[in-house]
Amino acid sequence: MAELPMGKGVSAGKIASNVQKKITRAQEKVLQKLGKADETKDVAFEEGVINFNKQLVEGTKLQKDLRAYLAAVKAMHESSKHLYECLDEMYEADWYGKKDVDSLLEDSDILWTDFHQKLVDHALISMDTYLGQFPDIKARIAKRDRKLVDYDSARHNYAAVNKGKKKEGIKITKPVSLLERAAPGWAQGILSAHNVAQTNLTRSQAEEELERAQKVFEEINIDLQEELPSLWNSRVGFYVNTFQSMAGLEEKFHREMGKINQNLNDTLEKLENQDMSRKKGSQGVRTSAAQKSDRTQVANHTLSPGGPPAIPKSPSKLKPLVPPPPKVTPSKDMKQENIINLFGEAATPNISVTSPSQYDAPATANLLDMDLDSLQAATTPAAQTWDSWEATEKAAVTEEVVAENETAQATTESVEMPESFLFKVKTMHDYNATDSDELELKAGDVVLVMSYENPEEQDEGWLMGVRESDWVQNKDLGKKGVFPENFTQRM
Repeated sequence: MAELPMGKGVSAGKIASNVQKKITRAQEKVLQKLGKADETKDVAFEEGVINFNKQLVEGTKLQKDLRAYLAAVKAMHESSKHLYECLDEMYEADWYGKKDVDSLLEDSDILWTDFHQKLVDHALISMDTYLGQFPDIKARIAKRDRKLVDYDSARHNYAAVNKGKKKEGIKITKPVSLLERAAPGWAQGILSAHNVAQTNLTRSQAEEELERAQKVFEEINIDLQEELPSLWNSRVGFYVNTFQSMAGLEEKFHREMGKINQNLNDTLEKLENQDMSRKKGSQGVRTSAAQKSDRTQVANHTLSPGGPPAIPKSPSKLKPLVPPPPKVTPSKDMKQENIINLFGEAATPNISVTSPSQYDAPATANLLDMDLDSLQAATTPAAQTWDSWEATEKAAVTEEVVAENETAQATTESVEMPESFLFKVKTMHDYNATDSDELELKAGDVVLVMSYENPEEQDEGWLMGVRESDWVQNKDLGKKGVFPENFTQRM
């Protein structure tokens, strides 16, 4: 049979004693579960043990989550560091703010490192210290349970010895009566004294064992009765300090990191502005030529009968198209070259006048020999024809304008216009809106043009309005929008 391994200072008798205690405790627990032995109960202590186990579970979970949070902070630090290193590598030496960018990236790395270290010092170490006291208390609670079983076992043994005292006396009396018959008188006295001494020794040992077990149990029990409620109440202050430290560290970290990000953003904006200025300076001539070409192309599109003008992408991203020029009407301001020279040599022979004062001159006659009065009479009908044509044209235009004004006035009087109404336009081509703030138009739609609420938002060449049909039907300005002016014609 192999010998049990024994460490330094452990004897075979100690091992045997521990084994005997385990057997005794097991027997006592079995008797208690079977109801053959009563068990000492302490309701207040049991509640303290329940709170202790709950506190241990909560603290362990908090410690686990805190370690995961610190791991995430470290991973975020590494990701941020790699991202900024990539920016630093791409940032060329001759760009604006190169030294400032290098300094900001270094400050960011230092800030992340400091934040992680302070979280370890003020949160994780404090958490580990807090949970460090639980294993010792847990071991003492287990020991207290074992000593309680020993105390109950000693108490039951002592009660059994006292209860069996009378029965033991009866059992000893019978043998003594038999010995008296078989043994001499002096032997009977010795036997009786031995039985009495053995009974007293068993009772004394049971009493000493009970006192010793009770003393050990009460020492552990009293200490735990004081420590468990104190530990349970300490959780509030610990949780408050832990999360206050974390919140304060995070607030400071994000505040300082916000300053770094703001400085980096300002530096990048200055770099962008500098780059845009350099591009504008180098492309000035080309931009001027391009603008001239664009104006020509827009004019061609506007005047071309084959299709609508080019559609801009949005009012804020594309310069407005140039509206079409007004109609060309005949006037007296015509070039002199276009007027027939009545006094030209080539034109004089071709004049044919059938008036009563007609003057027949030979083809070879000189202008000095001609009758100027007759010539003036011959040319008078042509002048009268021009004046009458101009008068007729002016009258027609006047009548058209009067008719349009009367129609607009009648419409304005019949329908109440929006407060910001300026004038009306008629859509010449379909326009498909490309943004939510633009107005969808079809050729022939009449639009009520209104002023912008904020004049600074108006882009040149773009108008704000609402379709007349939508306003007449619903009096709703929710459908108003912007549209290109060169797609319409003013009414």
